[in-house]
Amino acid sequence: MINETFGDFIRKAREEKNLPLRKVAAYLDIDTSTLSKVERGERPSLTDYLKPLAERLMLDLKEVQSKFIVDKIDKDFGDLEHLTDGLKAAEKQVRKKKNK
Repeated sequence: MINETFGDFIRKAREEKNLPLRKVAAYLDIDTSTLSKVERGERPSLTDYLKPLAERLMLDLKEVQSKFIVDKIDKDFGDLEHLTDGLKAAEKQVRKKKNK
């Protein structure tokens, strides 16, 4: 799928494991409608749910977080002319903070 969103990624993983929406939502302790909206891209996911989502869907946390970050950046900043420069600067800043 071209330009797969975070919601698409989560839905695909859930469906491949034959997990009903209600069971994953219950595991996350959220309403089924909330998870459905996340999958449809109508509501952003919260970072607090990334680790439990990875666990329940048996996915690598790094992949889940990466998909979340890519989707967030694309939705919030994808139109910016100097996005690549900003991402490079952000990466430097994050690396600097982690090295302290």
